[in-house]
Amino acid sequence: MAAPRSLREIALERTFSLYFTHFALWLTLLLPVIATGGVIFLAVRTAILGTLGPGTLPETVQAGMAAPWTAVLVWALVERSVAGWFVLALATILTIVGQVVKYTIPGRRLRDAGIPKRSILAGAVLSIVGFFVIPVVGFIIGFVVGVYLAERYRLGNHVQAWPSTKRAMRAAGLSILIELVAGLGIAGSWAFAVLLL
Repeated sequence: MAAPRSLREIALERTFSLYFTHFALWLTLLLPVIATGGVIFLAVRTAILGTLGPGTLPETVQAGMAAPWTAVLVWALVERSVAGWFVLALATILTIVGQVVKYTIPGRRLRDAGIPKRSILAGAVLSIVGFFVIPVVGFIIGFVVGVYLAERYRLGNHVQAWPSTKRAMRAAGLSILIELVAGLGIAGSWAFAVLLL
């Protein structure tokens, strides 16, 4: 026959059992929230690093601002709070403004510099070709070569074509910077809401 247990042993066993049950319950309740937050964080991080160009990290793609906006949308639908809807509204505004400004300001600078749309189109076409020919940096190299070749053909020599190419590269860099700032704004508003609200 087993030795009788003291009240202290029974109390410790029941307390441990109660704590374990509560821990399991909390883990069950919080696991979807933690997993959702982790997936949203990875989506936002991947999209922001993707704005810097394909191949920044092995899993990044040129996702644009649709990925962080979609991640914030999923988070707001799971969260269902005023803070969630406010962050979604802010993310929507940042996405729309970022996309409009991303094309408007660099486009205006290119027109002011006298670079025709045909040269920009040649850069866009060769950037797509370069993306498949040279896996990581071909996108950027293709754009530069396309603009340079179109400007060289239009202006007739290297001395006049190279300044136009540099202006086009600056405009492309400005476009990337604008998208990066919009993405960081979305990520910052989401992180602020998750951590402080």
